[in-house]
Amino acid sequence: MKLLEGTTALITGASRGIGKEIAVVFAQHGANVAFTDIRDDENARLVESTLLTYGVKAKFYVSDASSFTSSEETAKQVAEDFGRIDILVNNAGITRDNLLLRMSEEDFDAVLKVNLKSVFNLTKAVQPYMLKQRKGSIINMSSIVGLQGNAGQANYAASKAGMIGFTKSIAKELGSRNIRCNAIAPGFIETEMTHVLDEEVRKTWIQRIPLRRAGSTKDVAETAVYLASDLSGYITGQVISCDGGMYM
Repeated sequence: MKLLEGTTALITGASRGIGKEIAVVFAQHGANVAFTDIRDDENARLVESTLLTYGVKAKFYVSDASSFTSSEETAKQVAEDFGRIDILVNNAGITRDNLLLRMSEEDFDAVLKVNLKSVFNLTKAVQPYMLKQRKGSIINMSSIVGLQGNAGQANYAASKAGMIGFTKSIAKELGSRNIRCNAIAPGFIETEMTHVLDEEVRKTWIQRIPLRRAGSTKDVAETAVYLASDLSGYITGQVISCDGGMYM
């Protein structure tokens, strides 16, 4: 059963990691996929060719999600190329971890700009198209760190917590137009970032998870499919923790 047949999804930061997996699973469920990254590289082109194998329309766009102008131009081009935008996944993000004592203003500002301002940029950019259709699903990729905080990640936690407040506000603003807005808060997920962790650190984290395993990017992607599809048609303004029960 293809839950997203005939829809068009715009996904930011989708040339690797969680964003890439969301793009692939969306395509498997019949969605046409427009996706972005800040640079044109082999990873992005490989994702594009992979998506096309599922018989959907797929296109990669070089776009800076932290730039208001670039975001508006990208949304406009996607709407022209695909005819509509049904789903937005705000996934673009970076980390610049450090204790506050050593964190530079530049690193704080960079994380807020890429992780949080990008959500404003793209949501505002796609809003006119969703309003015209009187339907849409916006999914913001937050983090369990945005709910719990984490030492050494004050900038990242602030950006992800801000995303949650933004999500709830937009849900209230656009709900009457049948546009839903929800967030996903992944926990300890197996990605390129977590693979560099010391094995003992990994074991310690996993022991804190009731399901006794790290999450996969597919776990997160399938949560996104649910929020993007009509299965969640009466759900908006919510944060779904995809963390194996790590924080309850």
